[in-house]
Amino acid sequence: MADLGTMTRTVDRLDTLTEPAPLVDTHHRRITYLRLSVTDRCDLRCTYCMPERMQFLPKAEVLSLEELYALARSFMARGVRTIRLTGGEPLVRRDVIDLVRAIGRHVGAELDEVTLTTNGTQLASNADALARAGVRRINVSLDTRDPATFRALSRRDALPQVLEGIAAARTAGLKVKLNTVVMRGVSDAEISDLVAWAHAQGHAISLIETMPLGEVDEAREDRFVSLADVRRDLEARWTLTPSDVRTPGPSRYFDIAETGGRIGFITPMSENFCAGCNRLRVTATGQLYPCLGGGERVDLRAALRSGAPEAEVAAALDRAMLIKPERHDFRIGAGEAPAQPRHMSVTGG
Repeated sequence: MADLGTMTRTVDRLDTLTEPAPLVDTHHRRITYLRLSVTDRCDLRCTYCMPERMQFLPKAEVLSLEELYALARSFMARGVRTIRLTGGEPLVRRDVIDLVRAIGRHVGAELDEVTLTTNGTQLASNADALARAGVRRINVSLDTRDPATFRALSRRDALPQVLEGIAAARTAGLKVKLNTVVMRGVSDAEISDLVAWAHAQGHAISLIETMPLGEVDEAREDRFVSLADVRRDLEARWTLTPSDVRTPGPSRYFDIAETGGRIGFITPMSENFCAGCNRLRVTATGQLYPCLGGGERVDLRAALRSGAPEAEVAAALDRAMLIKPERHDFRIGAGEAPAQPRHMSVTGG
């Protein structure tokens, strides 16, 4: 691997030669949030995300850390203020902390924050390093606290490591938000208990509807739960009040008076939120998807590896603004094919 320090100095020097231009799509939405995948690999095999025998990308196709940093700087120059590193599981990528540190140097100037989404399995050994690298908050995927359910859902016996990682993040001073995919017959019965536990630990939590991305080993329509129904159940138990808190992502937050905590709802199926979309996703191979649920894309890897990478990346970002759709078209039902053949771990969760 080339020296990332040398690369950052070179990219930063070149950036001073260009005039920033905001990224605005044809629906007048300004893009300020980048979800940048560093790997499609994961050490879990969650049933709603991927099949047991998942075929991961050849490592030769994945962008180097230097290329990922160069892309991050290109997006910063165009007005992106939040960068979230994703996967797969980003912490399985070797030396990923170097990339976090390089991007984190820009927090407070070009960036408001650098953060990441993790399944928590590698978090205990990385929480301190993330905090030192400039991360202030993270999302941790946790769908259940029941060991047997976790084992069946993730196909791995890793719940103790995840809980240890969450505790380590809190000790390191990181704000933790839990992300929970609600599934009928799997986790729906324990949602209120999970919310109460999260709030008792000082963590916010967002509930997420399952999304039809990639073929998996079960029928998604059998597991889908509308969060409108979940919210009604929670309101029968607690007092939910719309929160003033806003984050760059799609969660709509409520404060719960009885627990003193915050809960978010991410509703791609039951309540479309595309009108306010401010996000782009870049895969670990450098494919920019303007919409999680769309097939439209531009090839940033080819642009990066061209003879004029700055100009080609800038042109590719302009093309992305032209093809970003107004909304996704997710449907779950018997006989319905996934909205896209690629899995969430490929696009970046």
